[in-house]
Amino acid sequence: MNKISPCLWFADANAEEAVNYYVGIFRSARITEIMRHTESSPGPVGSVLAILFELEGEAFLALNGNTDFKFSPALSMFIKCETQEEIDHYWDKLLDGGQSLACGWLTDRYGVTWQIAPRRLLAMLQDPDPAKADRTMHAMRQMIKLDIVELDRAYNGA
Repeated sequence: MNKISPCLWFADANAEEAVNYYVGIFRSARITEIMRHTESSPGPVGSVLAILFELEGEAFLALNGNTDFKFSPALSMFIKCETQEEIDHYWDKLLDGGQSLACGWLTDRYGVTWQIAPRRLLAMLQDPDPAKADRTMHAMRQMIKLDIVELDRAYNGA
């Protein structure tokens, strides 16, 4: 496991369902360990306490917790995509049952927020030519799901 990994706290005891959902979406994904409640833990004996899993080589921990904590867009998962096909894949799968936000952001059916963007977007937004960066930012701010062709068009002033 990575030295630092996000822990996703699922308040409705649906960590296993969520992890299976994510593992089914990402091309390189796997569950590495399932921890179950014992007699000394607060949940029903044998039920899932936590799951260690990997998405695209990144380690995550999913935890079945109580309802005191909720997910927030203040923390999101950032997916860097090479192609529009890849953006469309993640967008369509993660949006199913969720809610679209602006600028390539969405909240999935479990309340986890994702940013789905072209890998090169950050470089475009930091271009030394402020006109290119500004055009790209303006185009992005008009979008819900990001469109690589339109972002490139704006960046190039076309």
